Amino acid sequence: MLVHRGIDSLSPLPYAVVTSGTFDGVHLGHQKILQRLNEVARSHPDGQSVVMTFWPHPRTVVSNDSQDLRLLSSLEEKITLLEHAGVDHLIVIPFTRSFSQLTSEEFIRQILIDRIGTRKLVIGYDHRFGRDREGGFDYIQAHQAEFGFEVEEIPRQDIEAVGISSSKIRTALNEGNVTAATRFLGRPYSLTGTIVKGRQLGRTIGFPTANLQVDDPVKLIPANGVYAVDVEQGGRTYGGMLNIGFRPTVAGEHQTIETYIFDFDKDIYGEHMTLQFRAFLRPEQKFNGLPALVEQLQQDEQQARALLAR
Repeated sequence: MLVHRGIDSLSPLPYAVVTSGTFDGVHLGHQKILQRLNEVARSHPDGQSVVMTFWPHPRTVVSNDSQDLRLLSSLEEKITLLEHAGVDHLIVIPFTRSFSQLTSEEFIRQILIDRIGTRKLVIGYDHRFGRDREGGFDYIQAHQAEFGFEVEEIPRQDIEAVGISSSKIRTALNEGNVTAATRFLGRPYSLTGTIVKGRQLGRTIGFPTANLQVDDPVKLIPANGVYAVDVEQGGRTYGGMLNIGFRPTVAGEHQTIETYIFDFDKDIYGEHMTLQFRAFLRPEQKFNGLPALVEQLQQDEQQARALLAR
């Protein structure tokens, strides 16, 4: 997959089959659109599939209620997911205030036609674009001959049959429901970051943890609690149990993301690690002293190992 950061250096493609959107999380609903995009592109001898996405997320630029917006995928994660989906070209357009003011007509002519050379546009049901979301399927369909490309809309019943949205996945993760999130995404939700030093209290009770500092500050952190996770580190995958929260038993003052990696004993400070959420074990809670905490951690480990073994 070729990644184009911006449109300034783009040259029109021979037969571009295009879709656009934020594609946050690249969930199963998105994958349905991408599958159709690739099918249409592969049906033409010169066809190439093109995804146009925007960064930062448009809501962070145009909305007044976006301060608390948390995303399901960083830009780099989105790039990887779209590549795995078989897309030929990814265009990442910097989303700015001035870009948000393009009319649908300007968007179509300046970007879809002049820059990309769009020959067919594939969009999801009720997809809108241009200033104030003024453009849509009906408008393009009525002007297909004028614009020189066709438009195909994924039928409403197909989109609603999937019943998945990025906001629905965010809600599930905010409730700790990683099982539902996995079902909607088609894969486990993940966090990637750098391992940093913490208070190292886990070592004193037999549960040394790796503290994760997430790479992207707008990445959604699931609800506080204890989870069974897969841990990808140094090219290998391990089982583990994760605590997200404030560690009330030891008077923690800020949220941490701490993972006890099973059957692992290495110094990995400063290295990268990815956590894949497999199951929610229990909410975070305050125990009456360290012995009670250790007893619960031992039970958590047994439960996590059993779940991961399945």
